[in-house]
Amino acid sequence: MAASSYFLSNPISSSMKTSEIQKSLAFSSLNFGQIGIKSSGFAPTKSLKLSTAHQLPFRSFTCRSSSDSSETGVKVHEFSVYEINERDRESPAVLKLSKKQVFSLGDLIPFTNKLYTGDLEKRLGISAGICILIQNKPEMKGDRYEAVFSLYFGDYGHISVQGPYLTYGESYLAITGGSGIFEGAYGQLRLQQIVYPFKIFYTFYLKGIKGDLPEVLLCKSVEPHPDVEPSAAAKATLPEAAIPNFTD
Repeated sequence: MAASSYFLSNPISSSMKTSEIQKSLAFSSLNFGQIGIKSSGFAPTKSLKLSTAHQLPFRSFTCRSSSDSSETGVKVHEFSVYEINERDRESPAVLKLSKKQVFSLGDLIPFTNKLYTGDLEKRLGISAGICILIQNKPEMKGDRYEAVFSLYFGDYGHISVQGPYLTYGESYLAITGGSGIFEGAYGQLRLQQIVYPFKIFYTFYLKGIKGDLPEVLLCKSVEPHPDVEPSAAAKATLPEAAIPNFTD
């Protein structure tokens, strides 16, 4: 156990209370093996028991779809998508660079999952990127990562983002750019963890693009909950249930 090796290699001050030492030794990290993920990629190792992420109070964030900000005059485009891990892309992979039993600083998690419209009726594309473990948070039963990834929307282009990813709550990441209809994009991305690491709900607060977003992205979203699933047609990528030349 990582905590044990630390105390063996560092003399303990006599002023430290025994109870504090015992408390520090009691912490343990979420083991990817418990949810069926090996270091070489995703592979079911036992029955999956999914649980919802620890819910944090929602932070206040005011943003309107395709409206003008009274402060800056910059149009903000709001839309939402679902990221679903259907366990068919060998994702996520786990690269344990720290060589420690628990997740530790420097461990890497490359990933790629499928993207669907907010109403779960159309396949849009994929996510692709990497998460770098910054801090294990045993008291929150999760981890804090620095995430760098892109979301691909077929012929529409892609959006790149970077920032914190909290497996135990919601996060806000910076939109760093884009291509296609998203060229010049900046703003924020709200990430809501639904079921770790299988379901995420993203809300974009997008600025800097030319023109309006396509109607397919502006659909009314299904409220996030653990049982959400894409429609059968969207999963099968039928022509009427996928955008043209969706990214796969």
